[in-house]
Amino acid sequence: MATSRIMVGWADVVIAAGVESSSYVPLTGNKRRPHPEYAKQQPGDYAAMGIYADQLAARYNISRHEQDELAYLSHAKAVQSRQQNQFSELIPTPATQFVPKLDGCCTKETMLQMHDDSINSEISQETLANLPPVFSAGGTVTSGNTGAICDSAAATVIMSTNKIKELCLTPIAKLNHYVTLGSPRDEQAAAPLLAIQTLLKSAGVALEDVGLFEINEDFAASVLFSMRELGLNHDMDRVNVHGGAIALGHSPGASGAKLCATLLAGMYQRGVKYGVESVAAGGGVGAAALFSLCD
Repeated sequence: MATSRIMVGWADVVIAAGVESSSYVPLTGNKRRPHPEYAKQQPGDYAAMGIYADQLAARYNISRHEQDELAYLSHAKAVQSRQQNQFSELIPTPATQFVPKLDGCCTKETMLQMHDDSINSEISQETLANLPPVFSAGGTVTSGNTGAICDSAAATVIMSTNKIKELCLTPIAKLNHYVTLGSPRDEQAAAPLLAIQTLLKSAGVALEDVGLFEINEDFAASVLFSMRELGLNHDMDRVNVHGGAIALGHSPGASGAKLCATLLAGMYQRGVKYGVESVAAGGGVGAAALFSLCD
């Protein structure tokens, strides 16, 4: 929407941002079924996305081992990136924590949050394999191969070419193309794949020309399906190179801006010309964006 306002001349500079505070929201939301009459007619529309991720894994033969392996790799990448100070898009942020005392009370402490604390340097594939399924009996989706719950915020600045020249600024990247689309409810975990395919076809850019992908790791099964169908399953050096939401946290309200910041930082560090980000949303919505690094 921010880019569209600039394209039609309604604005020269737009800040597009998002925020998520999962710690203050019940896991299923404050109102799980806000439309009682509709919920009776279409109860599946209010089912947890994890159920559909389980169905996707079963339908397309994505094994539990594959999902746990991706989860382990997500943490490993994130640990390495943190050690090498590659999260250049992060801003240290003041935060508050309540620390338990011996008398049972808690003391309020202020700290500076330097990195995503969901990254687990001690996680193992054995630990992941021992976790029980959380969405359906006999399912393969667990708390370990699902995006971590987190609080987060992200922001981007989109500016017209004329305003950039006027202010003598140097842009990081250009937003070349963007698509949103819908998919069947029980295939919503596959929406990122459909969005990426539509995006590249519409933009006239070949898959092999894209140097980096940020595909939101809401569920390992969803990412694995997209990678398999795109032919990227043996090319992990191009996908979520700093780890994904399984390690860094899944922030529904901030995913678009967060992935954009991570993608552009990675493109700049590696000198990559084209990068793609993609997310899915409840109900079957998929979105993808193509960026090119500015010279």
